[in-house]
Amino acid sequence: MKTRILLLNGPNLNLLGGREPAVYGRTTLREIERSVQVLAEAWGWEVVCFQSNHEGMLIDRIQAATADSQLIIFNPGAYGHTSIALRDAIVAGGIPVIEVHLSNIFAREDFRRRSLIAPVAVGAIIGFGADGYRLAMEAARHYLAGKGVIA
Repeated sequence: MKTRILLLNGPNLNLLGGREPAVYGRTTLREIERSVQVLAEAWGWEVVCFQSNHEGMLIDRIQAATADSQLIIFNPGAYGHTSIALRDAIVAGGIPVIEVHLSNIFAREDFRRRSLIAPVAVGAIIGFGADGYRLAMEAARHYLAGKGVIA
């Protein structure tokens, strides 16, 4: 069975490349998705990409991933600071999650310095811009190998 990763992105991440480039960089979400897919293909993995500005759609995709994915790489955007429902979906699904944030949330406004996702994630990659997604893939590979999911 091919290892499948869900690359899940929350609100406003569809605007990457043009949205506050001093904070989020100039790389588009499509460019990030493609770079992750290229890495996955080199490993014989599959990456399914999904982005939504709607909390309920993100919850639905987390729930669906429990049937077809081994791990979720998730940039919840602003929902990471506010959504108990997303946190609960992760806990209920039991699928490992690696949280990603492009900016260093701990060096920003007070309301961004808390993540509701981090306590239920297996790890977090924060503050490395678009490179954070590649780092999350490396972390996923290490994590899944340690769990015996991949060789």
